[in-house]
Amino acid sequence: MSGLEKALFNLKFTAKQLNRQAAKASKDEKTEKDKLKKISAVMDRFETQFEDLDVATGYYENATTSATAVGTPQEDVDRLMNQVADEAGVELNQEMEGAAAVKAAPVTSGPSAVEEDGLGERLRALRS
Repeated sequence: MSGLEKALFNLKFTAKQLNRQAAKASKDEKTEKDKLKKISAVMDRFETQFEDLDVATGYYENATTSATAVGTPQEDVDRLMNQVADEAGVELNQEMEGAAAVKAAPVTSGPSAVEEDGLGERLRALRS
């Protein structure tokens, strides 16, 4: 084979390789575009669902606010609280008296002299 034939062969071989690489790059580009389309579709669905959730949350908050603010008159609330207090009045009074008795007990600021001596003896025994 002469040098010209070798050069021609190398050129044909290189052209085939370039065609293969171009086809592969085209295929990879198409795959990437498909992936981007899928990601875009998922993001669009997410945005739609988020907007729907935002609308539903706003509606729920508005409904609960107006229902609790307007739904029960203050007189009914006061009457119910008085009724419950009357039914449990004896127990509440007993609990309040017990709490007052506990508050009236004197509070000591530290250990007594006997306790102090006992603690001192224990400390000496531990050190020895």
